[in-house]
Amino acid sequence: MAAHYLEFERPIADLEAKIEELSKLSGGGAAGALDGEIEALRTRAAQLRREAYANLDAWQKTQVARHPDRPHFVDYAATLFEGFEELRGDRSFGDDQAILGGIARFRGRAVVVMGHEKGRDTATRIKHNFGYARPEGYRKAVRLFELAEQFRLPVISFVDTPAAYPGIASEERGVAEAIARSTEKALMLAVPMVAVVTGEGGSGGALGIACGNRVLILEHAIYSVIPPEGANSILWRGARTPGEAARAMKITAKDLLGMKIVDAIIPEPAGGAHADPEAAMALVGDAVEAELKALDGLSVAELKARRAERFYAIGRN
Repeated sequence: MAAHYLEFERPIADLEAKIEELSKLSGGGAAGALDGEIEALRTRAAQLRREAYANLDAWQKTQVARHPDRPHFVDYAATLFEGFEELRGDRSFGDDQAILGGIARFRGRAVVVMGHEKGRDTATRIKHNFGYARPEGYRKAVRLFELAEQFRLPVISFVDTPAAYPGIASEERGVAEAIARSTEKALMLAVPMVAVVTGEGGSGGALGIACGNRVLILEHAIYSVIPPEGANSILWRGARTPGEAARAMKITAKDLLGMKIVDAIIPEPAGGAHADPEAAMALVGDAVEAELKALDGLSVAELKARRAERFYAIGRN
């Protein structure tokens, strides 16, 4: 599969194209003759990647958060969980594939797990509606929350969506009410819940499954009330750029941690989660495991009180 390079990665792309070209020449009969030059170029490319990702601005982080090769929910489900059994439908209208969820085992404990899925190619993107969940997706989430309470299972959620689906059919079926119900249920949940923003956490579509006792975010993920393009259009009527909007909105992990909107930042491998998905998912798994252990032993009253205090504290001076 061809690599996807972002605009700020063009110098890295040029170096890696040169490495590939020299590698082909070396393999064509000049074995060993170009090894030194190839290794030097690889070292330089790695250095450029580290430098670029150490100094990303808000708009560049937005591009990284949306990178198609970042791990998706289906990847986390397959890698971090054993025996994942998907549960479908909201028992009212239908099954929304933009939010997937079910029961599984996570490092020795039974859990309920859910998350947004955007899809990776044309067919799966259409199937999962590009991660834009409809009302039945949030009603499915409520159903899963209730299942977790019934069997006293902790909840783990993975957030990666531009927003909830804003189409006419979605509005007709009550998307705002569905998100509100899901948000309310998460806030009042009687079991521990850990949410992880893995890519793009957009608007109420993200909040509906993100109201955990602990909210974690990957280093290059974003979390905002609206995408930067939407903010630029609504607030400035397109007079500025999405990049300016992204910087003004304070949507990066560092900004969010400073405002206590998230509780911890999960580091990503050099070059972002898409550069080494297995390592990135392992880091996420370790962070979630640590948070669940910290919540072990808390009573229902303590879980609810801590969650309430956490969200009440947002915005306080």
